Amino acid sequence: MAARKRAPAGAPALMVKAAKRAAKAHAEHPPAKRPARRRRLRGAALQAQADTVLQRLLAEYPDAHCALDHRNAFELLSATILSAQCTDKRVNMVTPALFARYPDASTMASARQEDVEELVRSAGFFRSKAKSLIGMASAIVARHDGAVPDAMEDLVVLPGVGRKTANVVLGNAFGRNEGIVVDTHVTRLANRLGLTTESDAVKIERALIPLFPREHWTILSHLLIEHGRQVCDARKPRCSSCLLADICPSALV
Repeated sequence: MAARKRAPAGAPALMVKAAKRAAKAHAEHPPAKRPARRRRLRGAALQAQADTVLQRLLAEYPDAHCALDHRNAFELLSATILSAQCTDKRVNMVTPALFARYPDASTMASARQEDVEELVRSAGFFRSKAKSLIGMASAIVARHDGAVPDAMEDLVVLPGVGRKTANVVLGNAFGRNEGIVVDTHVTRLANRLGLTTESDAVKIERALIPLFPREHWTILSHLLIEHGRQVCDARKPRCSSCLLADICPSALV
């Protein structure tokens, strides 16, 4: 029978010291407490939650606006197509050169794929995005005489354009509240604040629409996005400094 290996001399003492250090670290930096599970908000309680969220965010972020730089509907539509899987900051770095060369649908429609690819390369997925930009511009020239349409049904059939992109353009370029833009920030905050339990963007939009006045549908997205960027981070939400912590079912305070 093989002899047992003895622990190195002093091992028990080292283990005790390690345990003491771990206990001290835990006392000084305790893990964030998880909120107790609360009942799902419904009816009047849900509506009251939505009202309070809107009022507080309007007061906190009076200058909330679309973060994509644009001067007209065509630029906003193009920038929104580029923003897929890309930050607004990066898109704003790409679009000045893009719009200097292709300022409207007619010039973009006649662009060479490889030339557009080179200009949008740093936005990621540059081949598919270049194809969508040229396809979108070509369709606008062919179907709408070069002008970006201002109707949901006309926008969503353009290459590279879905409901989210159409909502961005309608709300910010045309001032029409046809729906609520649901991106990753809106998805995260809507769930954390108890406004919905859905994860699908279309279902989240359907859940939010009856809770907020139509005239606030466009600004609501900007408010939630701004709060998500400044306070309600995906990995490390700053609940201790959040103006919604007292009504948030997910607050870690």
